[in-house]
Amino acid sequence: MRFGLSLIAASTLALAFAFAAPDASACGGCFPPPGENQSVVTDHRMILSVSQKQTTLYDQIQYSGEPASFAWVLPISGTVDVGLSADSLFGALGNLTTTVVQQPPDGCPQPTNCNYDSYGEATSARSPSGSADAGSSVDVLKRETVGPYETVQLRSTDAKALENWLTQNGFAIPNDVKPVVAAYVNEGFDFLALKLLPGKGVQTMRPVRITSQGASAKLPLRMVAAGTGAVVGITLWVIGEGRYEPQSFPSFVIKDEDLIWDWGLKASNYKDLRAEKSTALAGRGWEIETSQKLSRFQVESIVRNLARVNPQVGSDYAPITSPTGQVTKTADQVREEDLETLFAGIPSGQERATRMRADLAHSALNTDLALVASADQTDISQIRTPKGEKGQPVCTVYSGCESVGQAPRDEAIKRSDTGGKGESFACATAKTTKTVSGTSLVGVGSLAALLGLVVVRSRRLRKR
Repeated sequence: MRFGLSLIAASTLALAFAFAAPDASACGGCFPPPGENQSVVTDHRMILSVSQKQTTLYDQIQYSGEPASFAWVLPISGTVDVGLSADSLFGALGNLTTTVVQQPPDGCPQPTNCNYDSYGEATSARSPSGSADAGSSVDVLKRETVGPYETVQLRSTDAKALENWLTQNGFAIPNDVKPVVAAYVNEGFDFLALKLLPGKGVQTMRPVRITSQGASAKLPLRMVAAGTGAVVGITLWVIGEGRYEPQSFPSFVIKDEDLIWDWGLKASNYKDLRAEKSTALAGRGWEIETSQKLSRFQVESIVRNLARVNPQVGSDYAPITSPTGQVTKTADQVREEDLETLFAGIPSGQERATRMRADLAHSALNTDLALVASADQTDISQIRTPKGEKGQPVCTVYSGCESVGQAPRDEAIKRSDTGGKGESFACATAKTTKTVSGTSLVGVGSLAALLGLVVVRSRRLRKR
Protein backbone atom coordinates (compact mmCIF):
# COMPACT_ATOMS: atom_id res chain seq x y z
CA MET A 1 0.00 0.00 0.00
CA ARG A 2 1.33 3.43 -0.89
CA PHE A 3 0.24 6.91 -0.06
CA GLY A 4 0.29 9.19 -3.09
CA LEU A 5 2.71 11.75 -1.70
CA SER A 6 2.06 14.12 -4.56
CA LEU A 7 -0.68 12.40 -6.51
CA ILE A 8 -3.31 15.12 -6.30
CA ALA A 9 -6.51 16.37 -7.93
CA ALA A 10 -6.13 14.26 -11.10
CA SER A 11 -7.66 11.34 -9.32
CA THR A 12 -10.60 8.99 -9.48
CA LEU A 13 -13.12 11.31 -7.88
CA ALA A 14 -15.18 13.81 -9.86
CA LEU A 15 -16.08 17.16 -8.32
CA ALA A 16 -18.81 19.38 -9.75
CA PHE A 17 -19.79 22.83 -8.54
CA ALA A 18 -23.55 23.43 -8.61
CA PHE A 19 -23.48 27.04 -9.73
CA ALA A 20 -24.44 27.16 -13.39
CA ALA A 21 -25.99 24.75 -15.83
CA PRO A 22 -24.23 22.47 -16.33
CA ASP A 23 -22.42 22.32 -12.99
CA ALA A 24 -18.72 23.14 -13.15
CA SER A 25 -16.54 20.35 -11.88
CA ALA A 26 -13.07 19.05 -11.18
CA CYS A 27 -11.51 15.67 -10.51
CA GLY A 28 -12.29 12.50 -12.39
CA GLY A 29 -11.35 8.98 -13.44
CA CYS A 30 -7.93 7.35 -13.10
CA PHE A 31 -7.08 5.43 -16.28
CA PRO A 32 -3.93 3.41 -17.03
CA PRO A 33 -2.49 3.22 -20.53
CA PRO A 34 -3.62 0.29 -22.72
CA GLY A 35 -2.13 -3.04 -21.73
CA GLU A 36 -0.98 -1.96 -18.25
CA ASN A 37 -2.29 -3.26 -14.95
CA GLN A 38 -4.55 -0.86 -13.11
CA SER A 39 -3.60 0.24 -9.61
CA VAL A 40 -6.36 0.28 -7.04
CA VAL A 41 -7.17 3.59 -5.39
CA THR A 42 -8.06 2.89 -1.77
CA ASP A 43 -8.32 6.32 -0.16
CA HIS A 44 -8.62 10.04 -0.91
CA ARG A 45 -7.82 13.16 1.06
CA MET A 46 -9.55 16.14 -0.50
CA ILE A 47 -9.80 19.85 0.21
CA LEU A 48 -12.69 21.87 -1.18
CA SER A 49 -12.43 25.64 -0.80
CA VAL A 50 -15.79 27.33 -1.40
CA SER A 51 -16.51 31.06 -1.67
CA GLN A 52 -18.83 33.27 -3.68
CA LYS A 53 -15.87 34.04 -5.93
CA GLN A 54 -14.63 30.55 -6.78
CA THR A 55 -14.35 26.92 -5.74
CA THR A 56 -11.09 24.97 -5.67
CA LEU A 57 -10.50 21.25 -5.28
CA TYR A 58 -7.35 19.55 -4.05
CA ASP A 59 -7.21 15.74 -4.05
CA GLN A 60 -4.60 13.34 -2.71
CA ILE A 61 -4.91 9.59 -3.19
CA GLN A 62 -3.69 6.43 -1.55
CA TYR A 63 -3.16 3.53 -3.90
CA SER A 64 -1.69 0.11 -4.44
CA GLY A 65 0.39 -0.39 -7.56
CA GLU A 66 2.60 1.86 -9.66
CA PRO A 67 1.02 5.04 -11.07
CA ALA A 68 4.06 6.21 -13.04
CA SER A 69 2.28 6.03 -16.37
CA PHE A 70 -1.21 6.86 -15.18
CA ALA A 71 -3.36 9.55 -16.69
CA TRP A 72 -6.48 11.20 -15.35
CA VAL A 73 -9.74 12.47 -16.80
CA LEU A 74 -11.86 15.02 -14.94
CA PRO A 75 -15.36 16.26 -15.84
CA ILE A 76 -15.49 20.07 -15.88
CA SER A 77 -17.70 22.84 -17.25
CA GLY A 78 -15.99 25.49 -19.31
CA THR A 79 -12.30 26.10 -18.72
CA VAL A 80 -10.68 25.80 -15.31
CA ASP A 81 -7.43 27.01 -13.76
CA VAL A 82 -4.91 24.32 -12.92
CA GLY A 83 -2.13 24.93 -10.38
CA LEU A 84 0.31 23.04 -8.18
CA SER A 85 -0.09 22.35 -4.48
CA ALA A 86 1.80 20.32 -1.86
CA ASP A 87 1.33 17.58 0.71
CA SER A 88 2.27 19.92 3.55
CA LEU A 89 -1.05 21.70 3.09
CA PHE A 90 -2.91 18.46 3.81
CA GLY A 91 -0.64 17.84 6.78
CA ALA A 92 -1.41 21.26 8.24
CA LEU A 93 -5.18 20.81 7.95
CA GLY A 94 -4.93 17.28 9.29
CA ASN A 95 -3.07 18.38 12.41
CA LEU A 96 -5.54 21.19 13.10
CA THR A 97 -8.74 19.14 12.65
CA THR A 98 -8.01 15.54 13.68
CA THR A 99 -10.51 14.20 16.22
CA VAL A 100 -8.93 13.53 19.61
CA VAL A 101 -10.80 11.40 22.16
CA GLN A 102 -9.52 12.25 25.60
CA GLN A 103 -9.85 10.26 28.81
CA PRO A 104 -12.79 11.49 30.90
CA PRO A 105 -12.39 12.56 34.54
CA ASP A 106 -11.70 9.44 36.58
CA GLY A 107 -13.76 10.51 39.62
CA CYS A 108 -11.09 9.25 42.01
CA PRO A 109 -11.06 10.58 45.58
CA GLN A 110 -8.69 13.48 46.18
CA PRO A 111 -7.29 14.71 49.49
CA THR A 112 -8.07 18.31 50.40
CA ASN A 113 -6.07 21.01 52.18
CA CYS A 114 -2.82 19.15 51.54
CA ASN A 115 0.42 20.98 50.85
CA TYR A 116 1.50 19.52 47.52
CA ASP A 117 1.57 20.55 43.88
CA SER A 118 -0.08 18.54 41.12
CA TYR A 119 0.98 18.50 37.51
CA GLY A 120 -0.87 17.16 34.47
CA GLU A 121 -0.56 16.97 30.73
CA ALA A 122 -3.34 17.49 28.30
CA THR A 123 -3.18 14.59 26.74
CA SER A 124 3.60 27.27 -17.47
CA ALA A 125 3.84 27.50 -20.94
CA ARG A 126 0.62 27.53 -22.93
CA SER A 127 -0.23 26.53 -26.48
CA PRO A 128 -3.10 28.02 -28.48
CA SER A 129 -6.58 27.07 -27.30
CA GLY A 130 -9.80 26.74 -29.21
CA SER A 131 -8.40 24.32 -31.77
CA ALA A 132 -9.77 20.89 -32.64
CA ASP A 133 -7.99 17.68 -33.51
CA ALA A 134 -8.30 17.00 -37.23
CA GLY A 135 -10.86 14.41 -38.22
CA SER A 136 -12.67 14.35 -34.87
CA SER A 137 -15.66 15.98 -33.21
CA VAL A 138 -13.63 16.71 -30.08
CA ASP A 139 -12.73 20.37 -29.46
CA VAL A 140 -9.50 21.14 -27.64
CA LEU A 141 -10.37 24.14 -25.48
CA LYS A 142 -6.98 24.65 -23.88
CA ARG A 143 -3.57 23.03 -23.60
CA GLU A 144 -0.91 23.86 -21.04
CA THR A 145 2.01 22.38 -19.15
CA VAL A 146 1.71 22.63 -15.37
CA GLY A 147 4.88 21.44 -13.64
CA PRO A 148 5.42 17.80 -14.62
CA TYR A 149 1.95 17.48 -16.14
CA GLU A 150 0.65 17.86 -19.67
CA THR A 151 -2.96 19.04 -19.50
CA VAL A 152 -5.67 19.41 -22.13
CA GLN A 153 -9.26 20.60 -21.73
CA LEU A 154 -11.74 18.97 -24.09
CA ARG A 155 -15.32 19.38 -25.30
CA SER A 156 -17.48 16.97 -27.23
CA THR A 157 -21.14 16.14 -27.71
CA ASP A 158 -20.24 12.71 -29.07
CA ALA A 159 -19.31 10.23 -26.33
CA LYS A 160 -17.82 7.76 -28.81
CA ALA A 161 -15.64 10.44 -30.40
CA LEU A 162 -14.41 11.50 -26.95
CA GLU A 163 -13.70 7.88 -26.05
CA ASN A 164 -11.68 7.44 -29.27
CA TRP A 165 -9.71 10.65 -28.64
CA LEU A 166 -8.85 9.63 -25.10
CA THR A 167 -7.83 6.12 -26.13
CA GLN A 168 -5.63 7.40 -28.99
CA ASN A 169 -3.92 9.76 -26.57
CA GLY A 170 -3.10 7.18 -23.90
CA PHE A 171 -6.24 7.29 -21.73
CA ALA A 172 -7.66 3.77 -21.72
CA ILE A 173 -11.22 3.86 -20.38
CA PRO A 174 -12.36 0.68 -18.55
CA ASN A 175 -15.50 -0.83 -20.05
CA ASP A 176 -17.54 -0.33 -16.87
CA VAL A 177 -16.66 3.39 -16.85
CA LYS A 178 -17.56 4.11 -20.50
CA PRO A 179 -21.30 4.52 -19.73
CA VAL A 180 -20.39 6.96 -16.93
CA VAL A 181 -18.27 9.08 -19.28
CA ALA A 182 -21.07 9.00 -21.84
CA ALA A 183 -23.54 10.16 -19.17
CA TYR A 184 -21.37 13.17 -18.31
CA VAL A 185 -21.09 13.99 -22.04
CA ASN A 186 -24.88 13.84 -22.37
CA GLU A 187 -25.22 16.10 -19.33
CA GLY A 188 -23.09 18.76 -21.04
CA PHE A 189 -19.81 18.40 -19.19
CA ASP A 190 -16.41 19.18 -20.64
CA PHE A 191 -13.30 17.26 -19.56
CA LEU A 192 -9.79 17.93 -18.27
CA ALA A 193 -7.20 15.25 -19.04
CA LEU A 194 -3.81 15.18 -17.30
CA LYS A 195 -0.77 12.93 -17.55
CA LEU A 196 2.92 13.02 -16.78
CA LEU A 197 5.20 14.52 -19.40
CA PRO A 198 7.55 12.10 -21.19
CA GLY A 199 10.60 11.35 -19.07
CA LYS A 200 8.92 12.34 -15.82
CA GLY A 201 8.71 9.72 -13.06
CA VAL A 202 6.68 9.23 -9.91
CA GLN A 203 9.25 11.17 -7.89
CA THR A 204 8.40 14.33 -9.85
CA MET A 205 4.64 14.08 -9.37
CA ARG A 206 3.16 17.08 -7.61
CA PRO A 207 -0.25 17.91 -6.14
CA VAL A 208 -2.59 19.66 -8.55
CA ARG A 209 -5.40 22.01 -7.62
CA ILE A 210 -8.30 22.86 -9.90
CA THR A 211 -10.28 26.09 -9.62
CA SER A 212 -13.69 26.86 -11.12
CA GLN A 213 -15.73 30.02 -10.87
CA GLY A 214 -18.73 30.18 -8.55
CA ALA A 215 -19.85 28.68 -5.27
CA SER A 216 -21.80 25.69 -3.95
CA ALA A 217 -20.45 22.22 -4.53
CA LYS A 218 -21.17 18.61 -5.25
CA LEU A 219 -18.95 15.62 -5.90
CA PRO A 220 -19.95 13.44 -8.90
CA LEU A 221 -19.03 10.14 -7.29
CA ARG A 222 -20.05 8.18 -10.39
CA MET A 223 -16.56 8.70 -11.80
CA VAL A 224 -14.87 7.25 -8.74
CA ALA A 225 -15.54 3.78 -10.11
CA ALA A 226 -12.49 4.18 -12.35
CA GLY A 227 -9.52 2.81 -10.44
CA THR A 228 -11.18 1.84 -7.15
CA GLY A 229 -11.90 -1.46 -5.43
CA ALA A 230 -14.75 -2.69 -3.26
CA VAL A 231 -14.37 0.21 -0.80
CA VAL A 232 -12.80 3.62 -1.13
CA GLY A 233 -12.23 5.98 1.78
CA ILE A 234 -12.57 9.76 1.48
CA THR A 235 -11.53 12.43 3.96
CA LEU A 236 -12.91 15.79 2.88
CA TRP A 237 -12.20 19.25 4.27
CA VAL A 238 -14.64 21.97 3.20
CA ILE A 239 -13.08 25.41 3.73
CA GLY A 240 -15.66 28.18 3.71
CA GLU A 241 -17.63 30.53 5.93
CA GLY A 242 -19.80 27.92 7.63
CA ARG A 243 -20.50 24.29 8.39
CA TYR A 244 -21.34 21.95 5.50
CA GLU A 245 -23.00 18.54 5.34
CA PRO A 246 -24.03 15.98 2.69
CA GLN A 247 -27.47 16.44 1.18
CA SER A 248 -27.74 13.39 -1.08
CA PHE A 249 -26.06 10.95 1.32
CA PRO A 250 -26.84 10.11 4.95
CA SER A 251 -24.52 11.57 7.56
CA PHE A 252 -23.94 11.31 11.28
CA VAL A 253 -22.05 12.97 14.13
CA ILE A 254 -20.50 10.96 16.96
CA LYS A 255 -21.21 12.92 20.14
CA ASP A 256 -19.67 12.71 23.59
CA GLU A 257 -22.91 11.08 24.79
CA ASP A 258 -22.40 8.26 22.27
CA LEU A 259 -18.88 7.42 23.40
CA ILE A 260 -17.84 4.88 26.05
CA TRP A 261 -14.43 4.93 27.71
CA ASP A 262 -13.01 1.49 28.57
CA TRP A 263 -10.88 1.93 31.69
CA GLY A 264 -9.28 -1.47 31.24
CA LEU A 265 -8.16 -0.75 27.67
CA LYS A 266 -7.72 3.01 28.30
CA ALA A 267 -9.43 3.62 24.97
CA SER A 268 -12.83 4.62 23.61
CA ASN A 269 -15.22 2.89 21.24
CA TYR A 270 -14.93 5.71 18.68
CA LYS A 271 -13.61 3.57 15.81
CA ASP A 272 -16.05 0.73 16.51
CA LEU A 273 -18.96 3.16 16.66
CA ARG A 274 -18.00 4.75 13.36
CA ALA A 275 -17.72 1.31 11.72
CA GLU A 276 -21.14 0.29 13.10
CA LYS A 277 -22.83 3.44 11.80
CA SER A 278 -21.16 3.08 8.40
CA THR A 279 -22.28 -0.54 8.15
CA ALA A 280 -25.82 0.37 9.18
CA LEU A 281 -25.89 2.93 6.36
CA ALA A 282 -24.78 0.30 3.82
CA GLY A 283 -21.43 1.94 3.10
CA ARG A 284 -23.04 5.27 2.16
CA GLY A 285 -22.68 7.18 5.42
CA TRP A 286 -20.53 10.26 5.93
CA GLU A 287 -19.30 11.18 9.39
CA ILE A 288 -19.05 14.90 10.05
CA GLU A 289 -15.96 14.70 12.23
CA THR A 290 -15.27 18.32 13.11
CA SER A 291 -16.45 21.79 12.15
CA GLN A 292 -14.77 24.78 13.73
CA LYS A 293 -13.13 28.10 13.03
CA LEU A 294 -9.88 27.80 11.13
CA SER A 295 -6.99 30.17 11.71
CA ARG A 296 -5.67 31.30 8.33
CA PHE A 297 -2.53 32.54 10.06
CA GLN A 298 -1.97 29.15 11.71
CA VAL A 299 -2.32 27.21 8.44
CA GLU A 300 0.02 29.60 6.61
CA SER A 301 2.56 29.51 9.46
CA ILE A 302 2.68 25.70 9.55
CA VAL A 303 3.16 25.40 5.78
CA ARG A 304 5.80 28.15 5.61
CA ASN A 305 7.70 26.95 8.67
CA LEU A 306 8.00 23.45 7.24
CA ALA A 307 10.15 24.89 4.48
CA ARG A 308 12.18 27.08 6.85
CA VAL A 309 12.82 24.51 9.58
CA ASN A 310 13.44 21.53 7.33
CA PRO A 311 14.07 22.39 3.66
CA GLN A 312 13.80 18.73 2.66
CA VAL A 313 10.30 18.45 4.14
CA GLY A 314 9.31 21.85 2.80
CA SER A 315 10.53 20.98 -0.68
CA ASP A 316 7.21 19.34 -1.55
CA TYR A 317 6.49 22.77 -3.04
CA ALA A 318 8.52 22.69 -6.23
CA PRO A 319 9.37 25.40 -8.76
CA ILE A 320 7.64 25.50 -12.14
CA THR A 321 9.93 25.39 -15.14
CA SER A 322 9.42 26.06 -18.84
CA PRO A 323 9.98 23.37 -21.48
CA THR A 324 13.52 24.75 -21.84
CA GLY A 325 14.20 24.31 -18.12
CA GLN A 326 13.95 27.95 -17.06
CA VAL A 327 12.27 28.62 -13.71
CA THR A 328 9.05 30.55 -14.30
CA LYS A 329 7.90 30.38 -10.66
CA THR A 330 10.03 29.64 -7.62
CA ALA A 331 8.92 27.14 -4.98
CA ASP A 332 8.17 30.06 -2.63
CA GLN A 333 5.98 31.71 -5.26
CA VAL A 334 4.12 28.45 -5.88
CA ARG A 335 3.53 28.07 -2.13
CA GLU A 336 2.22 31.61 -1.64
CA GLU A 337 -0.07 31.29 -4.66
CA ASP A 338 -1.41 28.02 -3.26
CA LEU A 339 -2.16 29.52 0.16
CA GLU A 340 -3.83 32.54 -1.44
CA THR A 341 -6.02 30.25 -3.54
CA LEU A 342 -7.04 28.17 -0.52
CA PHE A 343 -8.67 31.18 1.16
CA ALA A 344 -9.67 33.17 -1.95
CA GLY A 345 -12.96 34.98 -1.52
CA ILE A 346 -13.40 34.00 2.16
CA PRO A 347 -13.47 37.09 4.43
CA SER A 348 -10.58 37.21 6.88
CA GLY A 349 -11.67 35.98 10.29
CA GLN A 350 -14.63 34.04 8.85
CA GLU A 351 -12.70 30.92 7.78
CA ARG A 352 -14.13 27.61 8.94
CA ALA A 353 -13.14 24.02 8.24
CA THR A 354 -15.65 21.17 8.17
CA ARG A 355 -13.99 17.77 8.10
CA MET A 356 -15.93 14.71 6.87
CA ARG A 357 -15.05 11.06 6.43
CA ALA A 358 -16.68 8.20 4.51
CA ASP A 359 -15.69 4.65 3.62
CA LEU A 360 -17.87 4.19 0.57
CA ALA A 361 -18.92 0.85 -0.82
CA HIS A 362 -18.53 0.52 -4.59
CA SER A 363 -22.31 0.30 -4.85
CA ALA A 364 -22.60 3.78 -3.30
CA LEU A 365 -20.75 5.34 -6.22
CA ASN A 366 -23.87 5.49 -8.36
CA THR A 367 -24.94 8.86 -6.95
CA ASP A 368 -23.23 12.23 -6.84
CA LEU A 369 -22.57 13.81 -3.45
CA ALA A 370 -24.34 17.15 -3.04
CA LEU A 371 -22.94 19.39 -0.29
CA VAL A 372 -25.03 22.10 1.37
CA ALA A 373 -24.67 24.56 4.21
CA SER A 374 -25.88 22.86 7.36
CA ALA A 375 -28.97 24.17 9.13
CA ASP A 376 -27.04 23.55 12.36
CA GLN A 377 -24.08 25.92 12.38
CA THR A 378 -22.81 25.04 15.87
CA ASP A 379 -19.20 23.95 16.20
CA ILE A 380 -18.22 20.30 16.31
CA SER A 381 -15.11 20.22 18.43
CA GLN A 382 -12.15 18.03 17.57
CA ILE A 383 -11.87 17.19 21.28
CA ARG A 384 -14.29 14.49 22.46
CA THR A 385 -14.77 13.41 26.09
CA PRO A 386 -16.78 10.17 26.48
CA LYS A 387 -19.77 10.40 28.82
CA GLY A 388 -20.17 6.63 29.21
CA GLU A 389 -17.70 4.24 30.75
CA LYS A 390 -16.93 0.56 30.99
CA GLY A 391 -15.31 -0.74 34.14
CA GLN A 392 -13.65 1.52 36.70
CA PRO A 393 -10.31 3.25 36.97
CA VAL A 394 -7.83 2.19 39.62
CA CYS A 395 -7.59 4.99 42.19
CA THR A 396 -5.28 5.86 45.04
CA VAL A 397 -6.67 5.23 48.52
CA TYR A 398 -5.93 8.05 50.93
CA SER A 399 -5.75 8.12 54.68
CA GLY A 400 -5.78 11.80 55.36
CA CYS A 401 -3.08 13.16 53.04
CA GLU A 402 -1.21 9.86 52.91
CA SER A 403 -1.48 7.32 50.12
CA VAL A 404 -2.16 3.90 51.61
CA GLY A 405 -2.77 1.82 48.49
CA GLN A 406 -4.84 1.47 45.33
CA ALA A 407 -8.28 0.06 44.57
CA PRO A 408 -11.09 0.31 42.03
CA ARG A 409 -12.82 3.68 42.24
CA ASP A 410 -15.88 2.66 44.28
CA GLU A 411 -13.76 0.86 46.84
CA ALA A 412 -11.21 3.68 46.91
CA ILE A 413 -13.95 6.23 47.55
CA LYS A 414 -15.41 4.09 50.35
CA ARG A 415 -12.09 3.50 52.06
CA SER A 416 -10.92 7.09 51.63
CA ASP A 417 -14.17 8.44 53.03
CA THR A 418 -13.43 6.61 56.29
CA GLY A 419 -9.80 7.69 56.11
CA GLY A 420 -8.66 4.10 56.59
CA LYS A 421 -8.07 4.75 60.32
CA GLY A 422 -10.55 7.54 60.70
CA GLU A 423 -8.11 10.41 60.11
CA SER A 424 -9.34 13.72 58.73
CA PHE A 425 -8.19 15.04 55.34
CA ALA A 426 -7.09 18.22 57.14
CA CYS A 427 -3.30 17.82 57.27
CA ALA A 428 -0.78 19.44 59.56
CA THR A 429 1.04 20.70 56.46
CA ALA A 430 -2.03 22.41 55.01
CA LYS A 431 -1.53 25.89 53.52
CA THR A 432 -2.45 28.85 55.73
CA THR A 433 -5.23 31.03 54.36
CA LYS A 434 -5.41 34.69 55.36
CA THR A 435 -8.16 37.20 54.68
CA VAL A 436 -7.39 40.81 53.80
CA SER A 437 -10.29 43.21 53.16
CA GLY A 438 -12.59 40.28 52.46
CA THR A 439 -10.22 38.70 49.91
CA SER A 440 -8.75 35.23 50.49
CA LEU A 441 -5.06 34.90 49.63
CA VAL A 442 -3.63 31.41 49.23
CA GLY A 443 0.05 32.17 48.95
CA VAL A 444 1.89 34.47 46.56
CA GLY A 445 2.42 31.67 44.06
CA SER A 446 -1.33 31.10 43.62
CA LEU A 447 -1.96 34.82 43.13
CA ALA A 448 0.82 35.04 40.56
CA ALA A 449 -0.61 32.04 38.72
CA LEU A 450 -4.05 33.65 38.70
CA LEU A 451 -2.65 36.90 37.33
CA GLY A 452 -0.77 34.95 34.69
CA LEU A 453 -3.98 33.22 33.67
CA VAL A 454 -5.80 36.53 33.37
CA VAL A 455 -3.01 37.96 31.20
CA VAL A 456 -3.03 34.93 28.91
CA ARG A 457 -6.81 34.99 28.55
CA SER A 458 -6.69 38.72 27.84
CA ARG A 459 -4.12 38.25 25.12
CA ARG A 460 -6.12 35.42 23.57
CA LEU A 461 -9.25 37.54 23.54
CA ARG A 462 -7.44 40.34 21.76
CA LYS A 463 -6.31 37.92 19.05
CA ARG A 464 -9.83 36.71 18.28
